[in-house]
Amino acid sequence: MIGTRTRFTGEKAPCGKTVDGEHYLDDDGDGLVIREEYFSCGCRRSRHEYHDGSIEMTAVRHDGKVVRDEVGANHGL
Repeated sequence: MIGTRTRFTGEKAPCGKTVDGEHYLDDDGDGLVIREEYFSCGCRRSRHEYHDGSIEMTAVRHDGKVVRDEVGANHGL
C-alpha cells in the first residue's frame, strides 16, 4: 500500500479553529482504508476501516484531549 497526501486549506479542526493541513489516504483495495487529517494547529483526525467492515474514528485536539473515539462492529469488544 502506498498512501497519498494532499494539502487542504480552511477546514475546521477538532479544537474548533479553521486551519490548513494535510489529508492522508491509504487503501489496500481489499477493505482496509486509512484516512488521516493533520491540522496545522496540531490537531489530528483519523478513520480506519478494517477488512471485517468495522470502523474506528478518533479526533484529538492539539492539547492531547481526545474529543471523539468511536469503535464500530467487531473492534473494542
